[in-house]
Amino acid sequence: MQFLIFIIAYPLLWLVSRLPFRLLYILSDGVFFLLYYVIGYRKKVVRQNLLLVFPDKNPKERLDIEKKFYKHMCDMFLEMIKTMGISNKQLQKRFTFSNLDVLHKLEEKNRSVMLMFPHYASWEWVIALDAHIASKGYAIYQKIGNAYFDKLVRDIRQKFGTTLITTVETREVVAINKRNGELSMYGILSDQSPMPQKAQLWTEFMGITVPVHTGAEQLCQKLDLPAVYLKVSKISRGHYHGTFELLSENPKEQAQFDLTKAFLEKVEASIREEPAYYFWTHKRWKHKDKVPKSFQYAQ
Repeated sequence: MQFLIFIIAYPLLWLVSRLPFRLLYILSDGVFFLLYYVIGYRKKVVRQNLLLVFPDKNPKERLDIEKKFYKHMCDMFLEMIKTMGISNKQLQKRFTFSNLDVLHKLEEKNRSVMLMFPHYASWEWVIALDAHIASKGYAIYQKIGNAYFDKLVRDIRQKFGTTLITTVETREVVAINKRNGELSMYGILSDQSPMPQKAQLWTEFMGITVPVHTGAEQLCQKLDLPAVYLKVSKISRGHYHGTFELLSENPKEQAQFDLTKAFLEKVEASIREEPAYYFWTHKRWKHKDKVPKSFQYAQ
């Protein structure tokens, strides 16, 4: 069944990937109309999230954010498919970077880096970074259940040199690379919501106490990896810009969870600057009512 679904979908994906950008965004407008006005995909989740984190905004303001988000989400989904047919020249033109010295100075010191960023603006086209670094680029991702689509996603994201590793493989791969002296850069999306029973940290995110993943911090501290935040901004439709901010050059010297909290502060700043580009369909605050009593008492 997995293969049948894949062979039905693949020709359509291939055709979309070959569309000129002008036609791609016309298609995106149509997908937005269908998804937002006809299907109403996860509208309830988006509205609950926006009301929760922006209670001071009036209904019109939240509705404006909502619609802008859905338009952006459709663009980004089709841009991900477009990566199948995009050239490196086109990608470099559409995803630019500044402040690359933050990375290059660490590379000059022979330091591998943990690059932390959220589900914000465009995370799919961060693979453009491979053309600007001396390190071997790795992207940490969650494996897809359908093996054929998983391979397709891997092929798309590895098109320009990035190597994909699953969350399960990460710790071993990073440790092996360190032992072998390989200069590496690991890109990780660090704003997901862990299961409450597995969370080692509960802290405020957008003013609400939630469980937080600390895996990136643990790797940084255990394997002496500097942590860098990648801030991505949407400049215009189909154009993004990334800039780098050092979170910690020596995570081992920091108190537990300081690095994770510093990362979340950067994410919050991006969201408040332009909220429409965060991934609001994700149930990021779904565990807010499950805060352990021990944590509540500790406050």
